[in-house]
Amino acid sequence: MIEFEHVTKTYAGGAEAVSDFSCVVPSHRTVAFVGSSGSGKTTLLRMVNRMVEPTSGRVLIDGEDVRSRNPVELRRSIGYVLQHGGLLPHRTVIDNVATVPVLTGLSRRAARSEAGALLERVGLDPALGARYPAQLSGGQQQRVGVARALAADPNILLMDEPFGAVDPIVRRELQGELVRLQSELGKTIVFVTHDIDEAFLLGDEVIVLAAGGRIAQRGTPAEILSNPANDFVREFVGADRAERRLHVAEVAGRTLALDETGRPVGVLAT
Repeated sequence: MIEFEHVTKTYAGGAEAVSDFSCVVPSHRTVAFVGSSGSGKTTLLRMVNRMVEPTSGRVLIDGEDVRSRNPVELRRSIGYVLQHGGLLPHRTVIDNVATVPVLTGLSRRAARSEAGALLERVGLDPALGARYPAQLSGGQQQRVGVARALAADPNILLMDEPFGAVDPIVRRELQGELVRLQSELGKTIVFVTHDIDEAFLLGDEVIVLAAGGRIAQRGTPAEILSNPANDFVREFVGADRAERRLHVAEVAGRTLALDETGRPVGVLAT
């Protein structure tokens, strides 16, 4: 469990990134922080692994203040996936994935063996382990980034816009892979995105952030979409957009979901 207790962050010069943010991220759940630029979502994410220190307040993991932990050891115990993968370009894929286990004392041979299994788990051919990151596609690099984050079997995964730099088709594939992995592994995930549809797809709970890390609304995707807390949330989630306002129709013996303009958006299962 991750707890934010009245955390704030003010940078040099007086710029306030986060103002009095409190919330609990339950264990084994995915909580999506969603908001536009300046909402403090990445700042909050990086407070968990001490890449950003709060100006005031506390962040706790299972009741322990993260400031009591050695920053390097803390970061090695938490999986972290960046938008562009953050892979080491001079190391092979297999050694990228094996980095943290080797640093924490596992033999290189054992770490590489486990890394090969992780590549399979994220949908990659283990033979790609001999390549370098530049020899992979963007989607493959992101899968390697997820495998590397899982290599030390962390309880917590921090994911900062991890699928934002790939094309829409690959993005959907990666989102599906994450849903599958989470159903198998049950990690505690904080997922940062500016895409409300991605937040609704991946988050067990979604926190919509306004400027300064202020919580505009927190709830399940269904709760937020069906009952936006205010005009800001209603506009942000697009509750009144045509593609959100659906109705059904029978076409050629199938029940279709149509948006407000009559455009089909899906087929209802029977």
